Amino acid sequence: MSEGREGVDTVGLDTPPPLAVDRLLDDRETRIIVCCGAGGVGKTTTAAALGVRAAARGRKAVVLTIDPARRLAQSMGIDSLDNTPRRVARVGEDGGELHAMMLDMKRTFDEIVEAHADAERARAILANPFYQSLSAGFAGTQEYMAMEKLGQLRARDDWDLIIVDTPPSRSALDFLDAPKRLGSFLDGKFIRVLMAPAKVGGRAGMKFLNVGMSMMTGTLSKLMGASLLKDVQTFVAAMDTMFGGFRTRADATFRLLQAPGTAFLVVAAPEPDALREAAYFVERLAAERMPLAGLVLNRVHGSGADQLSAERALAAAENLEEGGIVDQESGKAGLRDTAAEPPGADDDTTAVDRITAGLLRLHAERMQVIAREQRTRDRFTSLHPEVAVAEVAALPGDVHDLAGLRAIGERLAAGVPAGA
Repeated sequence: MSEGREGVDTVGLDTPPPLAVDRLLDDRETRIIVCCGAGGVGKTTTAAALGVRAAARGRKAVVLTIDPARRLAQSMGIDSLDNTPRRVARVGEDGGELHAMMLDMKRTFDEIVEAHADAERARAILANPFYQSLSAGFAGTQEYMAMEKLGQLRARDDWDLIIVDTPPSRSALDFLDAPKRLGSFLDGKFIRVLMAPAKVGGRAGMKFLNVGMSMMTGTLSKLMGASLLKDVQTFVAAMDTMFGGFRTRADATFRLLQAPGTAFLVVAAPEPDALREAAYFVERLAAERMPLAGLVLNRVHGSGADQLSAERALAAAENLEEGGIVDQESGKAGLRDTAAEPPGADDDTTAVDRITAGLLRLHAERMQVIAREQRTRDRFTSLHPEVAVAEVAALPGDVHDLAGLRAIGERLAAGVPAGA
C-alpha cells in the first residue's frame, strides 16, 4: 500500500477526476439531471441540494422526488408536496427559481387516462376496479409513472432544469427497466391474454386467467371470479385505443434519457454494497448509451488532524493509560516530580490523561473509518477510473431546512470531504 492524505492508507490508485458540479448546473444545455443509485444513500437530499444551488445560480429548476418520508417538503419550508410543482420561497437569484413536487403514482396514471380518452371513456376507466388495482399496485408502476411525469414536465418547458430523484427501488436498475417492462405489459399481447378467458368462458377460462394473473401483484390476485372477468372486459374495452401509447411514451422517455441534454449522477455511500450497486449502474448506463456526469459519494468522513495516524494515536492512548512516559527532559524519559505538585494534582492529571486517551482512541477509530472508506472508493475507481467523483462530507445530523440543503450544495461543489 501507499499513502494518500498523510496518515491514511490507500491502495495506491490515482485520484479520480473531480466532478465539476457547478459547471454541470451552469451548462444551459443540461436540461435534465437524474439522481440514481441504491436506496438510503442520500438521493433525495442530493437532488434537493442540487435544485437549491441551481436556483441560486440563475436556473429555473424543478425537483421531482419520489420520497415516502416527505423530508423534502419539510426541508424546503413547504407544508406538503403533491403531484403539482410548488414554488419554494426564498430560493433563487439572478432570475432563478425552484419548484418542487412529489410523484403521486396513481394520480399520474389518472392524468394519462384523462389526457388520452374522451370524458365518458375516462370516467369508465377511472371507476373500473381492475384499473384501480393496476394503477396502484402493479410492480414497476412507480418507476414508470416517474418517467411519465418527467416527460410531462419536459413537454411543458416551464423550467430549464429538471432534477429527478429516482424511486427507492430494490435495485437501482429497476428505474431503467420499469418503463420498458410496464410498456410491454400494456401492449397488444396484454390485451390478447386478458381477453382470452372472457372469450373461452367457464372453468377453462378461469384456469387460463389464473395463469395471466401470475404476472400481477397480490392486490390484483384478490380480484377473482366472475366479477373480475367483467371488470377485465370493461377495462380492456375502454382502454384498447390507449395501450399502444404506453409503449410509445416509454420508448420516447428512454430516448429522452439518452439525449445529450440529460446527465445522470450516480449517488452512493462509501460502503461496499452501495458502491457495488453504483458500479452496476455505471455499466448499465454505458450499455444503454446514457450520459453519465459522475458519482456523488455521500457521507464521507474526514479529519482535520489526519497527520496523526491511527497507529500513533492508539500507541499514545495506551501510553497514557499505562502510566508510561509522560515527560521528556533533554531527550531522555523522566517521571513527574510529584513532590512539587499541589495536593490533588495526581487526580487531576489522571483525569486529563484518561480524557486524552479516550479522545486519541476516538481519533484512531475515525482514521480507521477513513481508511476503510478510501479502500472501498478505490476499488470502485479501479473498475471505473474515468468516472468523475464528488465526495460530500458526512454531517453530524439530518438535513431539515434550506440552510442544510445550501450547505450540502456547497460541499457538492467543493467535491471533497471536510478535513481533506
